Amino acid sequence: MASLEKAVEEPLDILCEFRRYKAIEAAGNNDNKNPTASSVEQRAVESSCLRLYELFQSSNGGNSRVTTSLRRDQTISFLHRGLKNLSEGFECLDASRPWLVYWILHSLELLNVSIGGQQRLNIIKFLAQCQNPDGGFGGGPYQVSHLAPTYATVNALVILGGNEAYKIINRETLVEWMNQLRLDDGSFIMHIGGEVDIRGVYCALSVAMLTNTFSEELFHKTAQWVLKCQTYEGGFGGVPGMEAHGGYSFCGLAALMFLKKGRLCNIDTLLKWAANRQMRVEGGFQGRTNKLVDGCYSFWQGGIFPLLQELLKDEEALQHTSWLFDHRALQEYLIVCCQDTRGGLVDKPGKSRDYYHTCYTLSGLSVAQHMPCDRRTVLGDPANLLVPTHPLFNIGQDAVEAAKSYFSHLSVPIP
Repeated sequence: MASLEKAVEEPLDILCEFRRYKAIEAAGNNDNKNPTASSVEQRAVESSCLRLYELFQSSNGGNSRVTTSLRRDQTISFLHRGLKNLSEGFECLDASRPWLVYWILHSLELLNVSIGGQQRLNIIKFLAQCQNPDGGFGGGPYQVSHLAPTYATVNALVILGGNEAYKIINRETLVEWMNQLRLDDGSFIMHIGGEVDIRGVYCALSVAMLTNTFSEELFHKTAQWVLKCQTYEGGFGGVPGMEAHGGYSFCGLAALMFLKKGRLCNIDTLLKWAANRQMRVEGGFQGRTNKLVDGCYSFWQGGIFPLLQELLKDEEALQHTSWLFDHRALQEYLIVCCQDTRGGLVDKPGKSRDYYHTCYTLSGLSVAQHMPCDRRTVLGDPANLLVPTHPLFNIGQDAVEAAKSYFSHLSVPIP
């Protein structure tokens, strides 16, 4: 796994800054003294976060409920248990089993933990059983091929790495299947007979780029369709005409970056919209305008900024800007407010831990730690430093390079 030696530029102290108190005073006026269900819930979340920040400050980190340290060992144990057994509460995710594998493997990868030996081979064998004769992967063995679990499966196999994992992917049939999902306007349906969704475009592009199956024919007009999904707010919706949303916005911008068309979107409005999704009190991100903070958007929204930074890197006004969002506030929210004392991470205070939120909160934490120009900033304990995640694929950069090196020697199948 990646070496983390000498990666910390300078540990920072967590402080419950005065701006938080001023921000909550301002937030209290947002409903014009006419509370709604949404505004009441928003104030409750703000209060929960402030109590944790105040508790941390007053106890100087001595209280067991709050800490400046990532509960690394407990989280690793939580993740390892998920690879072996899941409770009956996970029955609702039976069609998302490759996702569970990916969420857990990527979380471990970010924590610099690799999977080897018989366990690695068992996971590869299971993922192979999820591939269908048509070339796509389903949410489990004998389930219909779908772009979302196909993306998750390919990511998981790339994280595991090695010939045994790479050879599972039947690239020729995979391309034929994805070509059946492409519509004439360049969009993709999620599965045969399924719905159009910008996530489908992102999943197809990510898989194609990792496995060297990308072709101009397969993604003809795709960039033009994605551009139609950008809304008046600046973010992207799931399809043209839908409300801007964090997950869709990451998928839209990442898709354009894959296609080398990122500068064709309205960068100014996207930057303004994304920056305004960071909550003034909590420090984390919301997914949509007037919604609650959620730990998973630490990546879905936070992950937009490295891509924007790449697009804007030559702008003179940004030459001396370290980041385009408050990376310290985001780390503060994740470390103080989103950790379960038993390990794992959560959506927001009071919620239950799960593998989805653990994956994307850790991904967002990695984004916030690994600054532009190869700088590192770690809030709290220097041991909180995570492995850098690739800003487009959301898997480790070393894993991406290894997969691309392997697949680059194979010819590109033409649909």
